[in-house]
Order: sequence, then structure tokens, then C-alpha cells
Amino acid sequence: MSDTTANASHDVERTVVGIILAVSFCHLLNDIMQSLLTASYPLLKGNYGLDFGQIGLLTFTFQVTASLLQPLIGLYTDKHPLPYSLAVGMASSLVGLIVLGFAHDYWLLLVGSALIGFGSAVFHPESSRVARLASGGRHGFAQSTFQVGGNTGQAIGPLLAAFVVLPHGQSSIAWFAVA
Repeated sequence: MSDTTANASHDVERTVVGIILAVSFCHLLNDIMQSLLTASYPLLKGNYGLDFGQIGLLTFTFQVTASLLQPLIGLYTDKHPLPYSLAVGMASSLVGLIVLGFAHDYWLLLVGSALIGFGSAVFHPESSRVARLASGGRHGFAQSTFQVGGNTGQAIGPLLAAFVVLPHGQSSIAWFAVA
């Protein structure tokens, strides 16, 4: 009986770490998508003849949806968990990338920016909750592993923009929707 209990405990531990790593990987993908926007500013500035005020408005649009909506969504999902919102958040970012990739007008850049921000605002509260639930009481480990994914994504996104988006043009932003 004790061997069965020990094996079950080991299986649960492995499953918990697997979930934490999966959520961390999704966080990496989400933050790559976010950082592609800001890393693409020089390209967008050149393609559309944008001034710094217009670049600022793109940033404002993204940050309002990504940052200011996030606590409101978090308050709601604390009372009404929405596990499927992880997919909704990533889908919003996917559509935002496609819009950015094929936008022909400035207002579409704003829409794409808002969609990526909204996707981030929806993704972060629920995915952080999933990491905590999967922690098995190791909250620090779960949260820090979750954060490593996001920080790595923020570091990789600008590199991908430099090596993929800048050489291949604005439409290559949409390629990242596959992720």
C-alpha cells in the first residue's frame, strides 16, 4: 500500500511540474507576441510615415488593453474562473498579429495593437491562477517558473523581429500567429 501511495505521489508531482512548464511555455509565446509589436515600431514607422505621437498612441492602445484591463479581468475570474479564457486570450493575440501583418491603414494597426493587448490581459490572470493551482503548495516555484517563460518571451520577441520581421517585411508579423 505504501508503494502505491509513493508512486501516486510521484506521478502527481510530475503532472504538476508538467502543467507549470506548459503554462510557462504559453507565457513565453504570449510575451513573444507582445514584444513583437514594440520591436516592429521602426518598420511600422517607415512603412506608414508615423511620427512619435502615432507610435505613442500605438503603445498607449496596447498598454491600456494589456495593463489596465488585466486587473479587472483578474477580479472577475477570481469569482468566476474561466479556464477556456486562456485559449480566448491567445486567439485574440493571434488575430491581432494577423491584423498587424496585413494592415494597410494606421487605424488597423491600432486595432491589431488592441487585440494583442486584450489577449494579454485575458491570458495573464487565468494562466497565473493555473500555475498556482498546479503548484502543489510550492507557490514560489510555480510563479517563478511561470515568470521565466514570460521574461524569456520578452527577450526572444525583439530578436525574432530583428531576424524575421525586419528582413521579410510587415507581413511576416502574421507568421507568428502560427505559434
